[in-house]
Amino acid sequence: MSRSQPQGFTPTGTISTPKDRRRVVFATVVGTTVEWYDFFLYASAAGLVFGQLFFAPAGPGIAQILSFLTVGLSFLFRPLGAFLAGHLGDKYGRRVVLMLTLIMMGASTTLIGVLPTYEVIGVAAPVLLILLRVLQGISAGGEWGGAVLMAVEHAPKTKRSLFGASPQLGVPLGLLLASGMLGLMAVIAPGDAFFAWGWRVPFLLSFVLILVGYYVRKKVEESPVFVELAERKEQTRMPIVQLFRKHSLLVIIAAFVFAGNNAVGYMTTGGYIQRYATNPDGPLGLATADVLGAVTLSAITWLIFTWLGGWLGDKIGRRNTYIIGWLLMLVAIVALFPLVNSGSIVLLTIGLMLLTVGLGLTYGPQAALYAELFPASIRFSGVSIAYALGAILGGAFAPTIATALVDATGTTVSVTVYLAVMAVLGLVATMLLRDRSGIPLGPDHEAEQEVSPIRGLSKV
Repeated sequence: MSRSQPQGFTPTGTISTPKDRRRVVFATVVGTTVEWYDFFLYASAAGLVFGQLFFAPAGPGIAQILSFLTVGLSFLFRPLGAFLAGHLGDKYGRRVVLMLTLIMMGASTTLIGVLPTYEVIGVAAPVLLILLRVLQGISAGGEWGGAVLMAVEHAPKTKRSLFGASPQLGVPLGLLLASGMLGLMAVIAPGDAFFAWGWRVPFLLSFVLILVGYYVRKKVEESPVFVELAERKEQTRMPIVQLFRKHSLLVIIAAFVFAGNNAVGYMTTGGYIQRYATNPDGPLGLATADVLGAVTLSAITWLIFTWLGGWLGDKIGRRNTYIIGWLLMLVAIVALFPLVNSGSIVLLTIGLMLLTVGLGLTYGPQAALYAELFPASIRFSGVSIAYALGAILGGAFAPTIATALVDATGTTVSVTVYLAVMAVLGLVATMLLRDRSGIPLGPDHEAEQEVSPIRGLSKV
């Protein structure tokens, strides 16, 4: 072992002790939970309060569409975050990027919690809200790639999918925490009090969570794959240029794999179901606290099936796990709105929980699948940009599209068709990829990693 190599690492790029493995898993779960708590908190608030507080002069219908558009707007800046983080992560390491994204996300969320409304400062209120959401988007675009590579590149070869599921667990945990906090505040400060100040408390809590996340991440060593690259001075000078010169088609296919999952997931994480079910002028008019409780329960099942998806990815392969997940997701998509439109909070909860089965199975193995697609020297750029593009194609404007479809057609059947099409696109993209479970991830094996994982192609 070289003198500069972090203590606890072996030359093969794995952690030598169970304690170090647990530390990495814990740090990635905590860090991504805090990040996605912040991100989903905004999306839920966009469905519940932002339309009335920041965009009211546009009128009720347009105000809600504008509110959802700010959710989608942040996705347009995810590629910028992914480009910046990919460049920095491939040149300077995964760890430094994770610290920067955590601080940026937490600061933006806390500031939203003290932001005056339109009634107080006029048009400056929505402008500042959008600016802070853009910063959230940049942070989210850079966060994911670093977190999953820290987990997967530290993992034993036979447990990459399970280790890679640890940062993925941060997404349902973030949704669980965000929905739970908003639901709690809806009980503590119901009605007008929720609009006056109750919604702000979960945003202000982000300041405390960010300190916890920073402390935990600071104790984690750099990825062993990057350490080896750095020792050899083999970091790519322009990783993004190399990525698109050799792997542009792969980036697009990988993006569509995530797009299907993201579009369906954003029915709840993007706040659409929350708004649709609680809108007093809509067909259901359910209580806010009840709907947030249903979303919170669905976050628990999403958490379980994400972990199961990671475990299955090591047992039957990433690709096979995905295919099972897509098929189950299509069944749940067809059942979702009939259950939601029943007007029963119990059936709505069942519909959301069914949806999380396929979501989890197509999310748990994603980190390992993505990491095994790209060569070591440009891996951070590859996974980050594919993920960010998939988020734009999938979840960015899913709530806005769903709202517009229902307004135009008068029925949620149109939303069902839209979600089914996105799931089928994800299935097709998955079928185009080879399963590369267990491929060596270190820089010694770049030649093997350069062989195209796209079925029918031998070289990129």
